[in-house]
Amino acid sequence: MKVKRQSFVLITAAFAAAMMLSSCTTSEKAATSATVPAASTTGAKTLENLQTAFDGESNANAKYSEFAKKADAEGYTKVASLFRAAARAEEIHLKNHAEVIKKMGGTPKADIKLPEIKTTAENLKAAIEGETYERDKMYVDFLAEARNVGNKDAVRTFNLAKAAEAEHAKLYGEALANLGSMKGGTTTYYVCSTCGYTTPDAKLEKCPVDFTTRDKFEEFK
Repeated sequence: MKVKRQSFVLITAAFAAAMMLSSCTTSEKAATSATVPAASTTGAKTLENLQTAFDGESNANAKYSEFAKKADAEGYTKVASLFRAAARAEEIHLKNHAEVIKKMGGTPKADIKLPEIKTTAENLKAAIEGETYERDKMYVDFLAEARNVGNKDAVRTFNLAKAAEAEHAKLYGEALANLGSMKGGTTTYYVCSTCGYTTPDAKLEKCPVDFTTRDKFEEFK
């Protein structure tokens, strides 16, 4: 009877020790899976999206600069002013994206491929299409991913660009609708140096996107 009782005690102690070891191992695995894989995988996707946005904004900057030259050549000087302002705005976007890319350990890369430069009317249509895609699809998807992983820097730069692109699409649409009155003279456009928001409103005191003050706006004619 005494031997059986000792055996029972030993078995119980061994079982308890095994359970404690299993619990510790499970906790360690859970902690590891909760921090390492999620961060590395989703962080890589956000970095990839930033690179895509950087490339897109770099190409837009080059494209709008050429569109401005074409508009000037055709006499649409007011449209040329708009394209020059927008080109600067895209440059601000790509620089903002580049800062976050570098902060995440990446190197900003762009492959500039200019499209065929057509008539000003056709160029405006192409610009509207590009800005609308970025506003309604690209930056919407990129923002969702950045928010999902909690990358505040990526969320900010995507948000700033998205807001500015929305205004660009609007301005391009207005220019196309009133193309006949866009010849001769110039229109001054003001570009927020922080986010690239673009407007012809000379009375605007602060950027409606990030509240940058009027004295920090850049002028383009």
